[in-house]
Amino acid sequence: MSKLKNPRRVADNEARAKLRMIRISPQKLNLVAQLIRGKKVETALADLEFSHKRISGEVKKVLQSAIANAENNHGLDIDSLIVSEAYVGKNLVMKRFRARARGRGAKILKPFSELTIIVREVEEVSAENNSEAA
Repeated sequence: MSKLKNPRRVADNEARAKLRMIRISPQKLNLVAQLIRGKKVETALADLEFSHKRISGEVKKVLQSAIANAENNHGLDIDSLIVSEAYVGKNLVMKRFRARARGRGAKILKPFSELTIIVREVEEVSAENNSEAA
């Protein structure tokens, strides 16, 4: 009388990692997410390692978590992984006020974001197979 197993939210050749409540605006985080979309994971890790953006260290941790999920939880091969999706969502916005001249106040918005990275295992296509098919 146990419950049925939850279905996987991603395909069998994919793994996912998600980080919520990141203290950066979604627009700035999306610039770093665009940097790694569609690349092989070792190239994406190298790009994040040498990026000058402040948030690139957090994005690198999420990517490493997705790679570890792919290897340990789903038995995928690390060498054939690519970053299939990296998308950014909005989270809460803290509202603050700053005192200004003449008794006025200025609104300050401190946005939070969330990041989801999905890695996919792809089959390597060698040059020999392409020449035989032609």
